Amino acid sequence: MTAEDSAFAVLGVLGDPVRRRLYRHVAAAPDEVGRDAAAEAVGISRSLAAFHLDKLVEAGLLAVSFRRLSGRTGPGAGRPAKVYRRAEGEHAVSVPPRSYDAAGRLLAEVVENAGLDRELQAAAKAAGAAHPDAVADDLVEVLRARGYQPFWDGETLRLRNCPFHALAEDFPALVCGMNLGLLEGLAPEQWSPTMDPCPGGCCVALSKTKNH
Repeated sequence: MTAEDSAFAVLGVLGDPVRRRLYRHVAAAPDEVGRDAAAEAVGISRSLAAFHLDKLVEAGLLAVSFRRLSGRTGPGAGRPAKVYRRAEGEHAVSVPPRSYDAAGRLLAEVVENAGLDRELQAAAKAAGAAHPDAVADDLVEVLRARGYQPFWDGETLRLRNCPFHALAEDFPALVCGMNLGLLEGLAPEQWSPTMDPCPGGCCVALSKTKNH
């Protein structure tokens, strides 16, 4: 099976709408998700949620571990529960095949070698400001639509996913700076994006300014 065939097979698992909802819920969650919580989140039975969650694990889209959800230990604490989290890695299919990733790496390498980091950050900020689709009430939805998978950590809005993950691994300073500039332009003035990496997620976090 070719890499393209494997990607088609993996993404084909998400053809079921219940599995899509389960995957989105688990992938966006800041912590591991148990079967009961996943079932309640998408409005299905626990047994049906367990079936679909394990299909997502088989496809490599989710990873599984075991822990006691009650927090108790020792005799009488019960058996560890099966919990799920987003699996590492990416799956993408283009029909017909394209190679935007290779072009992105080449462009990033040229920009980094030329020392154009500040120019890239300024361009990213201008690009974000040019599309003011975020206002105070729906910034979370805008970030979610752009693939950031935002979640609240106290009063801080953290981003579970980095839409530029592959490039950020190869060019961390360049791409994270670009991402910060983009979010500075995108976010309304009452929000303050800062470099504050989320473990396994995005390098930027957002919080309300003191005046708001």
